[in-house]
Amino acid sequence: MRGSTVAFVSKLNHLFLFATKILRNQHQFYTSKSCCSSSSLSFRNDPATLATALTYSASSKCILLGSQIHAQIIKLGLCNDTFSQNNIIRMYTKCGFLARGLKVFDEMPKKNLVSWTLVISGAVQNGEIEMGLGVYLGMRRTGLVPNEFALGCVTKGCADLGDKELGQCIHCFVLKVGMEKNPFVGSSILNMYAKLGGIEDAERVFECMDNHVGCWNAMIGGYAQCGYGFDSLMAMSLMQYKGILMDAFTFINALKGCLVVGNLNFGRQIHGLIIQSEVAFSTAVMNSLMDMYFKNGGELYALKVFDRLQDKDIISWNTVFSGLSQGDDAREIGRFFHKLMLTGLKPNSVTFSILFRFCGEALDLVSGLQFYCLTFQFGISDEISVTTSLISMFSKCGAMRKACLVFESAPFKSIRTYNEMISGYNLNCHHTEALNLFCNLKGLGLEADECTFSSILEACSKTENQKLGRQMHGSIVKSGFASQGYVSSSLLKSYVGFGMLDDSFEFFNGVERSDLVSWGAMISALVHKGYSSEAIGLFNRLKDAGGQPDEFIFGSIFNCCAGIAAYRQTKSVHSLVLKMGYEAHVFVASALIDAYAKCGDIENARRVFDWTSRFRDVILFNTMVMAYAHHGLVGEAVETFEKMKLATLRPSQASFVSVISACSHLGLVEQGRIFFNSINLDYGMDPSPDNYGCLVDLFSRNGFLEDAKHIIETMPFTPWPAILRSMLNGCRIHGNKELGEWTAEKLHQLVPGNDAAYVLLSKVYSEEGSWSDAAKVWKGMIARGLGKNPGCSWIEI
Repeated sequence: MRGSTVAFVSKLNHLFLFATKILRNQHQFYTSKSCCSSSSLSFRNDPATLATALTYSASSKCILLGSQIHAQIIKLGLCNDTFSQNNIIRMYTKCGFLARGLKVFDEMPKKNLVSWTLVISGAVQNGEIEMGLGVYLGMRRTGLVPNEFALGCVTKGCADLGDKELGQCIHCFVLKVGMEKNPFVGSSILNMYAKLGGIEDAERVFECMDNHVGCWNAMIGGYAQCGYGFDSLMAMSLMQYKGILMDAFTFINALKGCLVVGNLNFGRQIHGLIIQSEVAFSTAVMNSLMDMYFKNGGELYALKVFDRLQDKDIISWNTVFSGLSQGDDAREIGRFFHKLMLTGLKPNSVTFSILFRFCGEALDLVSGLQFYCLTFQFGISDEISVTTSLISMFSKCGAMRKACLVFESAPFKSIRTYNEMISGYNLNCHHTEALNLFCNLKGLGLEADECTFSSILEACSKTENQKLGRQMHGSIVKSGFASQGYVSSSLLKSYVGFGMLDDSFEFFNGVERSDLVSWGAMISALVHKGYSSEAIGLFNRLKDAGGQPDEFIFGSIFNCCAGIAAYRQTKSVHSLVLKMGYEAHVFVASALIDAYAKCGDIENARRVFDWTSRFRDVILFNTMVMAYAHHGLVGEAVETFEKMKLATLRPSQASFVSVISACSHLGLVEQGRIFFNSINLDYGMDPSPDNYGCLVDLFSRNGFLEDAKHIIETMPFTPWPAILRSMLNGCRIHGNKELGEWTAEKLHQLVPGNDAAYVLLSKVYSEEGSWSDAAKVWKGMIARGLGKNPGCSWIEI
């Protein structure tokens, strides 16, 4: 069975390389052939027929067909026909070729209000918001008064830019020209204020408008967008009370409010109203309803809605894939994908993005490679969303060579592509490569965003590059991301990681409004660097300030308690977790199991595991395996690992860290070696640095020192201090002077100012009886100004 699996994976690897290098050209050939055949049409010479053809080209996004119609218009001498030129602009902007649309606009001898509006709308839709606002100002200078569509696009642009001041100027102009009661304009202004977080301003706009369904829809959606889910549902209820007929958008926005509240019963009541209304067969409404059910824990209801839906579109299928991907049932997702193929619908880039990210989370490289081959068949392998999700999947599965191949062969690289690759390098401990890739960005003219800065700060912290970390801080301030919660959290982590506590507290205290993310980041960073008393002090400070810790903060505090064996603190925080209802969160439960185990209470650790293992999460099993190993209960550790496999849970690289460590403590060398080899042979993953570290520790503890040396010399990672200390300790245990000297020399080269190499080498000599050599080592330490760091013990009073 194992041999057939290896052969199958090998065959898929060959197919992967073939698909990457060959099928891309084949897809381009078929795509061009298809477009050519679609565009071999004959046109009548009147502008109305040509406009219809351009509309078809815009809706089908076929730029080749649209370009040929444009050529036909030039050939027929209709270059001065404003109506035809406007339709050409619309076609180019809808197809995503804004530059061509602008060229047509610039060359028009006569521009009317529609011409200007189409360019403004096209610029905003294509993400060139500042250009759209510039065109709007240019139109105003010509003396033209914008219509409702131009004003709607401009207010949307202000919201996307986050420019409230400009949005207020547009609002004033609307009041000046008397268009504030226009439903389209009023709804656009209301949406703008809601997107900018000004729900009170949105309410004032709403109060001045007529009882038009579009205005009510905008207000319901605005409440949901600002996190006021209950107000959103109240607005819908009031709308029904006033007898205003609800349309599809009403229900879609109300379902968003239901998601904010997180109440399944409210969602079911809205479902009842949908059945009674005229939109019961609307595919868009049913898609939103399924999304609400999936995200509120009503998976069975969502699947029933899906089964009864008559006109399923690709969004319907994507909603199901997204909902099912929150679980771990790969077989169910495969069954639905097979059904999709039988319908004749074509999966799009969103479909494959969801599937690739699911495969990455499930570490299912074999299924991911099969889906990858299908992207070539459907002609979407080059799309940015597909490329980024592919890089993410390969990175999470430890297949960095494949991730690099996808990145290098991608014809279009956006900042999202670079962010995914940098994150992948960080995930696989290739931090130097992440920094090098970031340095290439500036030369390519790409602007870093908040995700880029956060990933690079992580790489700086891992490589302990303080100078670059400070430079990043300056770049972040210059780019305007310093107040962004995600970035400020990364800055805090990096400063704590550098050991610069004063700087980190100065930055933390200087943040105007510290949100829960910042508190969590600070506590987590302090715990990670061993500043336990500071972390607990900050946790108490958060509680005193009236803050409500979340599951991540609780997890960090339990990790802190585990690190210092603070048993009473563990029990105290455990009671708070039960009170706040976080005991079912995997992150909290796993940290609690670890804390109890490291405090010596394996029975309480087992009780927490027995209660939470029904959630079938691999992290919980990993933690329990490690807990048993630390208590010398190796039989129970291996048994728990086997139970995890019986529960159809796919072991992660961390699972193998736990079980190989357990084998190391009991001296099960061959069993540990088999577990290590199965990482690649049975699961198609590349062993992580931690896996190699556990294997070296296994060999070193049990006297297989030559095997340990061979692993260190041949593994695909540069040796790090911890792995060399493991081997040097093994040399001490088994009295191997020669290998001890070799290992100590390697450790000296890596960390010349650290005392560990000297202390362990002196023990190798002294335990062998070479007292003169041991004395020389101690004299060398004194000459270099090094001293043995004193150990310590503590008890809880």
